[in-house]
Amino acid sequence: MITMFLLSNWQVQAQHCVWYGECGESTKVPGKKYNCNYTGPPIPLGQEGDELLTELCPGYNYGNQSLCCNVDQLRTLKGSLQLPLQFLSRCPACFFNLMNLFCELTCSPHQSQFMNATQFTPDPDPKQANKSNVVEVRYYIGQTFANAMYNACKDVQAPSSNVKALSLLCGKDAKDCNATNWIQYMFDINNGQTPFPIIPIFSDVPVSGFTPMNNKTYECTEGLEDGSGPCSCQDCAKACGPKPVPPPLPPPWTILGIDAMTVIMWISYVAFLLIFIGAVLGAWCYRKRTIMSEYGPILDSNNPLSLNNDNPDQDASCCETLGERFENAMRLLFSAWGSFCVQHPLLVILGSLIVVAASSSGLVYMRVTTDPVELWSSPSSQARQEKDYFDSHFGPFFRTEQLIITTLIGSFIIIIIIMSLSQVLDLQLDIEGLVATYEGENVTLKDICLAPLAPYNNNCTILSVLNYFQNSHARLDHSIEDEFFVYADYHSHFLYCVSAPASLNDTTLLHDPCIGTFGGPVFPWIALGGYDGTNYNNATALVITFPVNNYLNDTVKRGKALAWEKEFIRFLKSYSNPNLTIAFSAERSIEDEIDRESNSDISTIVVSYIIMFVYISLALGHIQSLRRLLVDSKISLGIAGILIVLSSVASSLGIFSFAGVPLTLIVIEVIPFLVLAVGVDNIFIIVQTYQRDERMHNEELHQQIGRILGDVAPSMFLSSFSETLAFFLGALSNMPAVRTFSMFAGLAVFIDFLLQISCFVSLLGLDARRQEANRLDIICCVKLPEGQVEKTDGFLFRFFKKVYAPFILKEWVRPIVVIKQESLPLPHTDSYVLEYFKNMSTYLHTGPPVYFVVEDGLNYSSLEGQNAVCGGVGCNNNSLVQQVYSASLISNYTTIAYTPSSWLDDYFDWVKPQSSCCRYYNNTGAFCNASVVNSSCVHCRPMTASGKQRPVGEEFMPLSKYLHFTPLIGHAAYSTAVDLYPDNKGVGATYFMTFHTILKESSDFIGALKMARVLADNITQSMDHRVFPYSVFYVFYEQYLTIAYDTALNLSVSLAAIFVVTTVLLGFELWSAVIVSITIAMILVNMFGVMWLWDISLNAVSLVNLVMSCGISVEFCSHIVRAFSISVKNNRVERAEEALAHMGSSVFSGITLTKFGGILILALSKSQIFQIFYFRMFLSIVLLGAAHGLIFLPVLLSYIGPSVNKAKVFASNTRYLGTERERLLNY
Repeated sequence: MITMFLLSNWQVQAQHCVWYGECGESTKVPGKKYNCNYTGPPIPLGQEGDELLTELCPGYNYGNQSLCCNVDQLRTLKGSLQLPLQFLSRCPACFFNLMNLFCELTCSPHQSQFMNATQFTPDPDPKQANKSNVVEVRYYIGQTFANAMYNACKDVQAPSSNVKALSLLCGKDAKDCNATNWIQYMFDINNGQTPFPIIPIFSDVPVSGFTPMNNKTYECTEGLEDGSGPCSCQDCAKACGPKPVPPPLPPPWTILGIDAMTVIMWISYVAFLLIFIGAVLGAWCYRKRTIMSEYGPILDSNNPLSLNNDNPDQDASCCETLGERFENAMRLLFSAWGSFCVQHPLLVILGSLIVVAASSSGLVYMRVTTDPVELWSSPSSQARQEKDYFDSHFGPFFRTEQLIITTLIGSFIIIIIIMSLSQVLDLQLDIEGLVATYEGENVTLKDICLAPLAPYNNNCTILSVLNYFQNSHARLDHSIEDEFFVYADYHSHFLYCVSAPASLNDTTLLHDPCIGTFGGPVFPWIALGGYDGTNYNNATALVITFPVNNYLNDTVKRGKALAWEKEFIRFLKSYSNPNLTIAFSAERSIEDEIDRESNSDISTIVVSYIIMFVYISLALGHIQSLRRLLVDSKISLGIAGILIVLSSVASSLGIFSFAGVPLTLIVIEVIPFLVLAVGVDNIFIIVQTYQRDERMHNEELHQQIGRILGDVAPSMFLSSFSETLAFFLGALSNMPAVRTFSMFAGLAVFIDFLLQISCFVSLLGLDARRQEANRLDIICCVKLPEGQVEKTDGFLFRFFKKVYAPFILKEWVRPIVVIKQESLPLPHTDSYVLEYFKNMSTYLHTGPPVYFVVEDGLNYSSLEGQNAVCGGVGCNNNSLVQQVYSASLISNYTTIAYTPSSWLDDYFDWVKPQSSCCRYYNNTGAFCNASVVNSSCVHCRPMTASGKQRPVGEEFMPLSKYLHFTPLIGHAAYSTAVDLYPDNKGVGATYFMTFHTILKESSDFIGALKMARVLADNITQSMDHRVFPYSVFYVFYEQYLTIAYDTALNLSVSLAAIFVVTTVLLGFELWSAVIVSITIAMILVNMFGVMWLWDISLNAVSLVNLVMSCGISVEFCSHIVRAFSISVKNNRVERAEEALAHMGSSVFSGITLTKFGGILILALSKSQIFQIFYFRMFLSIVLLGAAHGLIFLPVLLSYIGPSVNKAKVFASNTRYLGTERERLLNY
């Protein structure tokens, strides 16, 4: 009996309530109410309460629905749980467990078993005088239940913010959240939702007579009884299986523990040395036994090949004969043309001027491209096409204005005093207040900024820590303190906000919001820098970012943005604060700096060209005596030659400008250098050959110059045409900068050649007549008296002929030259932008955003289409969101930093019938805002089993309302992420955004692009629908994916063109062409070695220089090889010596000394572009070209040069038979 009485008494006790209904206003949380103290039995709910109970507490059934709550309490519960509902309902098990916690607390008929009201206050309402408020309650919760609820929810993602949901619901970062502190935060009055303290007590055993609430829970891998499936892998780590493991890095390729390439290179080098030394020794031993000139058979009258034989050309090969005839045809053609130009100088000069003027007139249509995208990315490239697709469907990526602020003190946040933060806020407010002018109209930041909630909220997006204080001095200075202690201030608010940046109310005594004035969160990894891990408290830099709208085709709006950015840069350049160090950049900064660097060194470039011009003008003259200084000088001819070079450049620019081809700064800066190199070389060859020549008996001036042109023009044509063809073939490159350079350079070089063999030859004839008439240079009207002139060779020619050439071709010097040459290839900055890049590399912790774009055509209104993309319940394990999430787990390998924000998953959460977000007026069908309290507002989807499922078919298109009428979630986060069809008939292209990890070096950016494309390809295969990644830097770094291939292709094509042209124009001498090609290839290999030593990266600029070096190398090689091939000396050594003496001196005095003097001035340049890519590379080109052309090539020819062309020897002997030149030939 006693037992039965106790059981009965316990059951009666178990059925009584702790509270029922709502009473007075909470004094601690305005707008919230206390529950009324009530210890009676549970009370049945009405019909409206039943509907709310079914919505809020699924599966919650206590038979007759007699509960300890009424409709008002259920409404309050629903309002308080909207944020958890928005995020945690993605995982049914998590949400079920959470609602169990709150439903038991609010309505359970067994409240008295696990709840104890400990504090009460009388209701101030006179009508409720008999009631009291419950102002504190103890809630006994099973530790097992708490742990199970936390475990089911800890991995749930918040798709719109790329973070875990608990980071937004726990009052701290998800990694610091656990079962107990999460529940404690939800029941803390400081969260702004709980009207009175609810003290959770965790235990699995009875405590003080109370039995903890330990209801059944579900794991995230379990489905619910209502048919809801298990949580997705993205929201439940247990559902994922093992964490993905990145593939191991390939081991380094070694041989005997040494780098394999080093070993192979050394083995190759040693093998070459052994073979070469063996060949030299063998040849030396052979010559010791029998010495015979290669011309022996030709000179021996008893030999059928002898010149004295009755049939001298009977054994010349077909190729030799063809080559001699081709050579003779060119010689006769150029001789006749040269003679014509000297005879009719005015006609030729006037015709040249007309052609140059007509071609150059196209410069009025000249357009200079400084847009980096246009410079480095081909319109047909993958990255460019993907960028264009992104821009056309979602609008161009916003423009970014960014500051990185540091102090001279250590940690920015802990040590720094409030005054410095106030100074940063003042700076930020000053920037917000900047006013620029565009076409007479004032432009402010509000006119151009990104305002995602407009027109509901027109505040600009400012990603700054100061937005935790709503950019307000009052909020920054807000503190709770007394005379002894500071209880809460800016620092405590900061510490809270970095853990919960989307919070509307911090848990400190301040109760200030963290959300930015623009209506969105400011994530700490975007606004802070220089911290370790997630220890934001140790940040040493503040990062302030102003996103500005970009415009694809609206030039007026884009002009306004550019004008404001210009004012932004001007302001920050002039801003000074001794406490702050500021690095900054605007969207236009790169383009501005390209212009600035090009313009800042104009004086250096001008000095460089003046030095080259002065040298050319002075060096062309061959002064016989001091008395004849102004007669023998050729200043006017040198200036004319320079003007011809510049005219050819202007003509090339004009012709292509006529065709609408835009110029680039590379063209303007590099082509004059290139054409001057080629042109000067040809000028020196023509003039110095004339100076060394003796006029033959009965030969007039026009015939002499014609004959000289016939001798040297084929060599000039060989080099110029080789370069022209090589450059034009280089225009096949996909890189716009390389293609444009190649086109302009090829045409300029060829026009320069045409002007030199016409206009310059005519000018040379006029100058020769002036000199013969003893008239002064420049002042040609003044004439010196006649006098005896003894003609002598120039100093440089005598040096090369008597000293240098014999020395370099000595028997013991030649092997040393070959050995040394083969061993060679072994293996500014006042710009504010440069300072910004240094700080960005040092301080930033988040890389650029990356968008995974799903192209148009996927059916999002079908379950199959949804499952292929989404990351929530029921989605495919290899869906887009899931694959990007998996990649983020191994971010060190994939460079994907976070889970992607998913408009589709957020939309499913928004449209759920449990949410109050998606509602409409049942009488009009108009959209009903979530804040409206009206009985006619009904949910978009019914609270039924089918209504709780995802919308499909026509039910899917409330999406348009989600994107346009829900500013805090849909519009703010995804207004541009979905490209809707006209009239909202369907969904077109969409994107899912995440971030790369921090990228510092070029290799990081290249690797990020590669990995993003690999990931997108995997997604494409699994979805059977194209997905591609897009980030703003892809168009710039894509060139590096193929730069090695493009370099190999361009240089190989150029070498092939040089080989073919050289073969033909040297009279089909194949071996000569091989030697030229080998020498140029060696120069290029050495250029790569210099680039490695000088740390010059291989990119579009350096590739342009390599293509140019290929062309300039022809000047160093082809003239000497041709001079060798037509020489009729006795053996290879003598032929090489003659070629080096005659052509080598011209090459040295022309291209080598001219360019060397000009290049040295570039060392004074402040521009890094000029310092690295022009001074260093140009200097290397000249020095390596001279070393190979004037040292290595003659030695190589002396060993393996082509044998004499018999037909050419016979023709030369016949041509000069009976003249004074016959003596020279026989000698």
